[in-house]
Order: sequence, then C-alpha cells, then structure tokens
Amino acid sequence: MRVGVLTGGGDCPGLNAVIRAVVRKGVQEHGHEFIGYRDGWRGPLEGVSVPLGIPAVRGILPRGGTVLGSSRTNPLHEEDGVRRIRDTLAHDGVDALVAIGGEDTLGVAARLGEEHGVPCVGVPKTIDNDLSATDYTFGFHTAVGIATEAIDRLHTTAESHMRVLVVEVMGRHAGWIALHSGLAGGANVILIPEQPFDVEQVCAWVTSRFRSSYAPIVVVAEGAVPRDGDMVLKDRSLDSFGHVRLSGVGEWLAGRIEKRTGKEARTTVLGHVQRGGTPSAYDRWLATRFGLHAVDAVHERDFGTMVALRGTDIVRVPLAEATARLKTVDPELYAEAGVFFG
Repeated sequence: MRVGVLTGGGDCPGLNAVIRAVVRKGVQEHGHEFIGYRDGWRGPLEGVSVPLGIPAVRGILPRGGTVLGSSRTNPLHEEDGVRRIRDTLAHDGVDALVAIGGEDTLGVAARLGEEHGVPCVGVPKTIDNDLSATDYTFGFHTAVGIATEAIDRLHTTAESHMRVLVVEVMGRHAGWIALHSGLAGGANVILIPEQPFDVEQVCAWVTSRFRSSYAPIVVVAEGAVPRDGDMVLKDRSLDSFGHVRLSGVGEWLAGRIEKRTGKEARTTVLGHVQRGGTPSAYDRWLATRFGLHAVDAVHERDFGTMVALRGTDIVRVPLAEATARLKTVDPELYAEAGVFFG
C-alpha cells in the first residue's frame, strides 16, 4: 500500500513520534510506502507532499512540532475541496490516509470517509485533552508540565512583591490544562470554561490568601467566562473551522481583581510556549504507541477508525464517535480542587 500522512491543527509535542512510528513499522513489518502531506489538509488540497521513508524519520523522536508542518485548513470549506483531495490522492497513488489531529482535523477525516469514501485512520492529538473517545491525547502531558513549571516559578516572584499573579493557560472549551497544572502548581484559584466564575468570589479568595500572608496565584483557562459577562476575545476574526481567537481573559481578570481588592495584579499568558519544545517521556511513549497501532489499522484496512487509549490498552473507535462530542471537566472533579481555593 501507499499511505499518506498529515498533521493538522495546532502543533504539539509528540507529533514527530507518531510519524516515526507509523513509517518505521509500516515499512519494516508491512512493506508499505509513505508520503507526507505538508501543512495539514492543505497538502492534499494543493498537492504538496514530501517522500516519507525511514531516513526521513531518523532523529525526530525528541523534536517538538511536526516535520510535516501544520495548518488549520478546512478542505470542506474550500471550492471543490473534496474533489481536489480525491484527485491528489489518485495522482499520488495513495491508498489510505493517516490523519493526526484534534477535533477539527479528525472531523474532516470522518466526513471524508463517511460521505466521500476517502479511506482514513485517525490519531488523536491535542494539548487540550478534550477528545471524548480516548483517556488521554499526546501533547497534554507536556503542556501540563510546562504550565506547572511556570506556576512554580511565579510563586516566588508573587511572594517577593506580595502581588496577585494571574496565569492564563490554553483551553478553549475544556479546562484540563488549567485544572491539572493549577492543582499540581498549588494555585489558589482555578477557573475553567465548564464553570462560569463569579468575579466577586475570585476576589474573596484572593483577599483570603493575602490575610494568610501569602500572595495568590490565579490560573485561568483562555475559554473561561465570567458568570455575568461574555467570553473575552482577542479579536472576532474566525479561522476556517469557525473558531474565534481567544486570549485576554487573564488581563481582563487581573484588572478587576486590582480594582476590587486594591492589590497589585499582573498577568502571565503562557500561550504557545505550552505547545512548543521537547515532548515528555510519557508523550513520546503514547504517541509512539498510537503510531504503531494506527499503521496496523491501515494495513488491516480498518478505515473510519481512530486509535485511542483506554486504561493502558490502545483500541480502535469509530472516527464519527471520536469527534461527536468534547470531553470536558466533570463538576465533581473540579470540586476536588476547590478545597485549595482561597
């Protein structure tokens, strides 16, 4: 078989580990040939590809990002997008696609397979950990580690100046990064998209922390929303999947905390630093296992499926099921962290 591989959506640590595993096992054990499409769905849409053999994947295991490049291109919104992809695959002699991505990338793969007969196998990637069909996605562990280290460092400067430090982390619809890093980093307030927050309550927790002679750390996910307001947006422009650009809730919240409490407040936006750099050992392990099982699914022609982690096992689930809904933070899980607020 000749197999295409692409990485779509936001980059994250571990993508190269998947590519390496797919190619190594696919060539060595199944005798398949591979082609890498550049920049996510833009590659097969525009016919931009690179050869992807074993020499091309040597040494990429510890590298962050993706050697294939990525983009948020949505071929379903492009003129003749489906036809152009089918023509590219036919021209390149590609028998199947391995699509590595999150909700949007895999949603496209699911529709291409169900509605247009394009044979796809999906691999779940997102630092947000919000795909419901898998216990964990690779990239999440590394992002949480980066955020936790930042919070650890910010504690010392917050204590030195006795000021409030608001740390804004990624998380559009799900607060997994905020919850895990906030709890691990000893934050005094954690705000997530699933639970609209009360600014007055946040200020009460901040004030309580100062009464204990400690400086508070507030961790807020970029998609968190005040109970009596709207989501804070960077701007109102939309990407090809209809998403607005988030960021700004940290600065917005710091201003209100400072005004209501009289305490100096500063904001640190971690942004894309959470996506970059070397993947953790866990993410390398998980991404590698996903790649090994994905190429087995291709070899067995089990198309329309996504590999997923269940416990310690890698299983296959329907792509349509994997992208049907997001995995969000359970209220009971969030309540556990509330013990440490204030």
